[in-house]
Amino acid sequence: MSKKYLSDYLTDYLTRYLPLQIGASLNTIRSYRDAFIVFLRYCRDELKIKPEKLTMDQISRKMVEVYLLWLEENKGCAVSTRNHRLTVIHALMRYIAVEAPQYMSKCQEILGIDFKKCAKKEVEYLTVDELKIIFEQPDSKRKNGQRDLTMLSLLYDSGARVQELVDLKLKDIRFTKPATVTLTGKGNKARIVPLMPDTGALIEKYTSNYGITVPDQYLFVNKMKQKLTRSGVEYVISKYEAKAQASHPEIAILNVTPHIFRHSKAMHLVQANVNLIYIRDFLGHESVKTTEIYAKADSAAKREALEKASEKIIPESRYKDKKREELLDWLKEMI
Repeated sequence: MSKKYLSDYLTDYLTRYLPLQIGASLNTIRSYRDAFIVFLRYCRDELKIKPEKLTMDQISRKMVEVYLLWLEENKGCAVSTRNHRLTVIHALMRYIAVEAPQYMSKCQEILGIDFKKCAKKEVEYLTVDELKIIFEQPDSKRKNGQRDLTMLSLLYDSGARVQELVDLKLKDIRFTKPATVTLTGKGNKARIVPLMPDTGALIEKYTSNYGITVPDQYLFVNKMKQKLTRSGVEYVISKYEAKAQASHPEIAILNVTPHIFRHSKAMHLVQANVNLIYIRDFLGHESVKTTEIYAKADSAAKREALEKASEKIIPESRYKDKKREELLDWLKEMI
C-alpha cells in the first residue's frame, strides 16, 4: 500500500535521505526540520489540519502559495526567509517525486513556484583597524580572556564558520610549522587551512594553560569543560563588541557577528589581490561564483582601479575657471 500522508515522506526524508544518502550536516537537517515545523503549524492553526493527518491530496500549489504569502504578511518574514522556506519545500517535493511517481504532477506544480527577487545586502566586514581594537579587548592574563582572544583570532585567521569553530577538536590543529587547522564544513567536507604563526602560538599556549591535551577534546570549552556552543561564541563576541565601542566611541563597531569575521578575512584577501580560486578553497565554497561577492563588494579597490585606468585616457578640462562658470550659468538658465 502506497503512502498517502506527508508525515511518512517527511520522516524518511529527514531521518534517512538527508543524513544517510546525501550526508547533510546536522545543522542543515535542523534547519530543514525547523522550516517544516513552521509549515505544519500553519496547517494546524490556519487550515485546521492536524500535521499527522495531512495527506498528499490536500497539498497543492495554491496551498503553498497562500502559505508563503502568510509568512510575509502575517509573520512579517523577509523575502529571504520566504525563499528559504520555499527551498525546503522544493527539496521535499523533488524527493517525493522520485519516491512516489503517482504524485509527480503535483510535485512539478509546486516546483514551478518561483522565488521572489530581493535586494542583495552589502557584505559587512571589519577593517584591519577595527579588528585590532576588538582583539585588544580580551584580558589575555586571565584564563577566559586567553581563551577568548585565541577563539577570535582563529575565527578570523581561518575564515571558519561558527559551527566549524565550535566543532574543532585538538586533533584538528597541527602545531608543527607551518601550522594548520582542519575544518569540517557543509556536507561534512573537510579542508585544511593554513594559520599565521601568531595564531598557532596562541592556540598552543591556550591549550596548555587550559589543560586541553587529549586529541578528542573540544578545542573551545566553557567553565564546566563542556563544548562551547554557537550562542556562547555569539555572547563572547557581543561582550567585546560593547567594550570596543565604549573604548573607541569614534568608531562604529556595531552588530558584529561570528560570520563577519569570515567576511572580513575574505575581503582582506581580496584587497591583498589573492586569487579568487584560492579564496574559494580557503573558505570552502562550492563555486567561485559565491566567492565573487567579495570582489564585487570591494568598492575601494574598484574605484582605485577605475581611476588608475582612466587617468591617462580622460583629457584635462579645456575650460578655464571663468569659462566653466559661464557654462554652468548657461546650463542653469536652461532648466
